[in-house]
Amino acid sequence: MSVGSGATIFGCAGPKLLPEERAFYRDADPFGFIVFARNIEDPAQVRRLTADLREAVGRDAPVLVDQEGGRVQRLRAPHWREWTPPLDTVDGAGSVEAAERIMRLRASVMAAELRDVGIDADCIPTLDVVRPETHPFLMNRCYGRDPVTVARIGRAVADGLMAGGVLPVMKHMPGHGLSHVDTHHDLPTVDVSHEELTAVDFAPFRVLNDLPMAMTAHLVFAALDAERPATQSPEMIRVIREEIGFKGLLMSDDLNMQALAGTLGERAARTIAAGVDIALHCKGDMGEMVEVAAAAGRMGPAALARAEAAVAARRVGAVDVAQVLAELAHG
Repeated sequence: MSVGSGATIFGCAGPKLLPEERAFYRDADPFGFIVFARNIEDPAQVRRLTADLREAVGRDAPVLVDQEGGRVQRLRAPHWREWTPPLDTVDGAGSVEAAERIMRLRASVMAAELRDVGIDADCIPTLDVVRPETHPFLMNRCYGRDPVTVARIGRAVADGLMAGGVLPVMKHMPGHGLSHVDTHHDLPTVDVSHEELTAVDFAPFRVLNDLPMAMTAHLVFAALDAERPATQSPEMIRVIREEIGFKGLLMSDDLNMQALAGTLGERAARTIAAGVDIALHCKGDMGEMVEVAAAAGRMGPAALARAEAAVAARRVGAVDVAQVLAELAHG
């Protein structure tokens, strides 16, 4: 089997893989891993870490990162390029066409930098539509204020990543733009009609529903399920699969975010029961990982098939970074 059967993606504690982590990953067999700033020192160290993570599970497991540009950027100077926040870049481009080109080119450079250190999936494009209510934690991470622009820029970003051999993970499905609070700390409730959600927030995801992977949003959409956040709502997963038409591998946003209630095990179990394929746990805490692995269990046949398809979508990247940077410099 080319993918792990565990319905999980895990982080690790620090810049080096610990013996107890290695043993745990071998037994838990997660689909993949995710790295954060705490795991990153310099290129040689990141290459060792990503190789050790894959060696622990005995296969070419995906290694993910949040490399958006701006505030959310795990690989930073002096070893990696710094990027302006996405919305600032789009707003400053002068036209949607120019923004598409710039964002595609910069995503291809990001991809080259990530692949160089063994990271092959990036949690972008961010397809949330900016609204007046959008919380500052998300605002300048987005690509635009209308669904058509967001979809166009999102497609450009996804194309740039894939040209560099990195899988795009679109987020936050089915749309986070109406969140007026930070889901790291609170659970927001969106109180607009199903029709408005379909026309605006769901629309970019529908346009990009052919991408291989997506991440859910921890928001309550009251018009569809007033009791549960999308990540844990069977009705919202139905919307994602049927109305948005996404057939790829669906992972949760981080289970540690306080928008979710209950123990880590309860959060994982509710997520998988709702129809999400993969439970994401980012913290790297061993006790929590053991709890999440037990609760999430193993992927069923349909989820395994989606996981296989996502891994098969990886390409060998061939980006001429110097040429792309020259194109970016000339506008």
